[in-house]
Amino acid sequence: MSQPSTQTLPPAQAAAQNKPATPPAAAKITRKAPKPAGSARMRGRHVWLISSFVLFVIIPLGFAAWYLYDRAVDQYVSRVGFAVRSEEARSALDLLGGLSASLSGSSSSDTDILYEYIQNREIIERIQQGLDLERMYSVPENDPIFAFEPTGNIEDLESYWGRMVEINYDRGNGLIELHVHAFEPKDAQAIAQAIVREATRLINELSAIAREDRTRYARVDHDQALERVKEAREALTRFRSATRIVDPTADIQGQMGLLNSLEAQLAETQIEMNLLIQTSRPNDPRIATAERRLSVIQELIEDERAKFGLAGGQDGSENYATLLGEFERLLVDREYAEEAFLSSKATLDAALAEAQRTSRYLATYIPPSLPQSSTAPKRETLLAILAAFLIMLWSVGALIYYSVRDRR
Repeated sequence: MSQPSTQTLPPAQAAAQNKPATPPAAAKITRKAPKPAGSARMRGRHVWLISSFVLFVIIPLGFAAWYLYDRAVDQYVSRVGFAVRSEEARSALDLLGGLSASLSGSSSSDTDILYEYIQNREIIERIQQGLDLERMYSVPENDPIFAFEPTGNIEDLESYWGRMVEINYDRGNGLIELHVHAFEPKDAQAIAQAIVREATRLINELSAIAREDRTRYARVDHDQALERVKEAREALTRFRSATRIVDPTADIQGQMGLLNSLEAQLAETQIEMNLLIQTSRPNDPRIATAERRLSVIQELIEDERAKFGLAGGQDGSENYATLLGEFERLLVDREYAEEAFLSSKATLDAALAEAQRTSRYLATYIPPSLPQSSTAPKRETLLAILAAFLIMLWSVGALIYYSVRDRR
């Protein structure tokens, strides 16, 4: 089978044949205009979007508006403000020294305690004893959102208390301001007054505890010193009863006088006996009498010296040296105990005076007010917050829906 013949052209001729034809200069390029957009039509996604907006925004907002303006009962707010103040008066010595007569300030720790106490269960129970909080807060019958459920327990009342008592605490100045809500003006004022009474009672208890802390250690030292004084005096009394000597020092002085007298009589008797020996016969009876007298005086002197511990023959616990040492020891113990007692008493008096000069009290700068018109619930504010919240949730849901739809 014969193959078709191919003719090879020169490169220049081949390039000329492959070159596209140049359009004439007068020719114009024409394009077709796009068709105009048709009229907008309601699609399924638009219906769903509008329906969801009505369902999740308009209807809940309308129900909330109906409830707030038709069912929600007006609330009255009693305003009260107070602070814990501490006043410390200086003594006369401080005034002479040029110090200020008084120093006033706030106690931040006591204010913190009071701030926590107002929100605590204890104050609710105390106020409940004087005021029927459950009755006051359950007055609205068809307001389950803002009213208290009468069948609730103390935990429910504590949770509800946090909604009805607003606390504003300025830690910088130590000021506490309360907004007490109730459904009757007098009830709001009565609850505010009860809070002030309980706060005052708490501050008084804290002041009493502070005074007791200031004087506790001084009182303990005073009691111990008093016991030492009693023990020292009782020991001295037992010593005097056992020895039958009131004051060994005075008794020693008497005994020393007796000893000196005996020693003088001994000297005189010795002299008389020596004169008799020199001037009379050896068998003179006066010499024997003088010798017997001399012997008796010497025995008395030995006995007296034995009492002073200057000679043997008696137990050392019974001589005057031992008795005097024991008596002086008891005197020293008694004097030391009495001085310690006087010092502890002065310390206790100073602590008591300092505790009396330092006092804490509750300063009420805004007394509990009697509201004249209701200021809660704030219906417009609540509706605006609810509308913003619902619109935000609806917008997030719509964005999620379109994002999922575009990914398909």
